[in-house]
Amino acid sequence: MSQTVSPAELQAEADQFQAEFQTIRDAVGQVIVGQNDVVEATLTAILCGGNVLLEGVPGLGKTELVKALSRVLKLDFSRIQFTPDLMPADVIGTNIMTADEGGNYNFEFREGPVFTQLLLADEINRATPKTQSALLETMQEGTVTTGGKTRHLKQPFFVLATQNPIEQEGTFPLPEAQLDRFMFKVVVPFLNRDELNEVVSRTILRQQVDVDTVIDGPRILHLRAVLDRVVVSDPMRDYACRLVLSTHPDTEYAPEKAKQFLRWGASPRAAQSLIRAARVRALGQGRPHVACEDIRHFANDVLQHRALLNYDGQAENISVQEIIAECVSSLPTEG
Repeated sequence: MSQTVSPAELQAEADQFQAEFQTIRDAVGQVIVGQNDVVEATLTAILCGGNVLLEGVPGLGKTELVKALSRVLKLDFSRIQFTPDLMPADVIGTNIMTADEGGNYNFEFREGPVFTQLLLADEINRATPKTQSALLETMQEGTVTTGGKTRHLKQPFFVLATQNPIEQEGTFPLPEAQLDRFMFKVVVPFLNRDELNEVVSRTILRQQVDVDTVIDGPRILHLRAVLDRVVVSDPMRDYACRLVLSTHPDTEYAPEKAKQFLRWGASPRAAQSLIRAARVRALGQGRPHVACEDIRHFANDVLQHRALLNYDGQAENISVQEIIAECVSSLPTEG
């Protein structure tokens, strides 16, 4: 733990966190129909300082989700539509030459849309790798370096990127180094019958839903400090590490499917993300300590974009999610 806190104080913080987390979910749920898992994963990532990659067809409310979060969490919001002709300067900003009243010329930095708190990178795989890489520093360090000067982004800063799984022509798949910067990859499912009826009813009847601010940026940063005090025992930390190792085909923890169809497994960032996400889930359920179920809960979202299929896996169209599920189910809680 980062500082000495009595069990009673830690439990009180857990109870307060649980109440606030549920209030935020309820407020976002007033705007977003269904998609409970998507909302939970996105909130979890924001609260512990991660980024999220959403994969889903257009029209499932991804933009509305970020707008609702910006209102509920009182954070600045910006949106970038990624296209093949988008340049890095269109994302981070650029230096331009200006003249003062005396006719003297100087360079002035004009901030790009990345200078916000909630950034929606829409269809990020449509931009070229050069432009995609403009987000790497912001996602990892929370800074922008241009013209030899480093500028810090206002915290909390969060990137929610989207990509369309169906339309792949003219796209540039994200490299593994950038995928690894996303704490979660969440597949957004299509709406069921009741949810689709609700969406259509709202849009036809023009029912405007006003959501109230629940917490703000400073409160989010305070909650991150609370998360650092959640107890992670040695067996729980070891379980997360063994779960990551189970995605590597050459380790003793890998199940048969992983050995047969995976070329490479998740990185050390995956183990860190599992622990961070587990801390949020534990507090969200009013517990000041992490359990195995908390680590397993986000295993698919954390690991699926970090495990790479080999040639056999690609040829047989093997689902990475199925392999991750086998890794979770076959791994004993005690090792």
